[in-house]
Amino acid sequence: MPAVPSCIIEPIWDQFQMLIPAVADEHPLGCHRPRIPDRVVFDKLVQVLVPGAAYERISDTTCSATTIRRRRDEWIEAGALKELEQFCLEGYEKMVGLQLENLAVDGCITKAPCGGEAAGRSPVDRGKQGTKRSLLVGGAGIPRGTVVAPANRHDSPLLRPTLETLSRFGFDLPERITVHLDADYDSKGTRGLLAELGCEARIAAKGVPAPIQNTSRWVVERTNSWHNRGFQKLAVCTEKRIRVIEAFIALANAIIITRRLLREAWNTHRWATRPTRRPWPNGGTSYSSSTARRRWSSPYTDTTRLCRMLAMTRRR
Repeated sequence: MPAVPSCIIEPIWDQFQMLIPAVADEHPLGCHRPRIPDRVVFDKLVQVLVPGAAYERISDTTCSATTIRRRRDEWIEAGALKELEQFCLEGYEKMVGLQLENLAVDGCITKAPCGGEAAGRSPVDRGKQGTKRSLLVGGAGIPRGTVVAPANRHDSPLLRPTLETLSRFGFDLPERITVHLDADYDSKGTRGLLAELGCEARIAAKGVPAPIQNTSRWVVERTNSWHNRGFQKLAVCTEKRIRVIEAFIALANAIIITRRLLREAWNTHRWATRPTRRPWPNGGTSYSSSTARRRWSSPYTDTTRLCRMLAMTRRR
């Protein structure tokens, strides 16, 4: 079973192959080993991202782990993965709209057992190594920018670089922007920063219960859930370099944006490769096998089914 459905990964690959720098595969004697196709390596990278498989576990006779890492670094050096994310955002903006009038920012801490440049003592995991992602999303929950930092960094200092990621996409921003934040950002410095940037602040007050369902912050929590539940490489970060982590985040964002675009356009547009079923509402892949087992083989489901069978037997 593929890591990502073909209706999602094929459009991504069609655009990504145009962003990859061309490499001449020629030898004067013609006796060298031919270069492994980029599509094979790209599929291996998707397998690393979605199930969180190690490079050595997915390497086979078609592609080695060294080739996957080397080709990954080539694409990162060329900026192909970030350009892919930008292309997906531009397509979503043209067809649906990014809803930049309402923005939400929040941080998410994940495990980083291998340490690295973006690893620090996690305050929520008994001081173990962890990584924080400061995520910026639009009103519909589409990821717009991410800043990677150690887990022991507070959310407030990461707010400025997170909001500055809006400038790298080159979109026309609306005149009035409202930024929705949780109680961790409730400070004079945060309000002064948003006033300096010309944004309106909607910050939850400290010590005051504020259900997330009654606010506009739930979209960023949902996107963080898409990252952690749909892409195991982001849930347990084993990469040590920040540039590699950012590249995997860009690829995950491209998959999320493409899936949401297909879901929004499924009812209004028709095309040759249109899927027969509407894509899943989650932004990552479909339900994982472990989630499916919990859903269909849970004790509650089995007990309910057994009670129904006993009730039918008694009626007879």
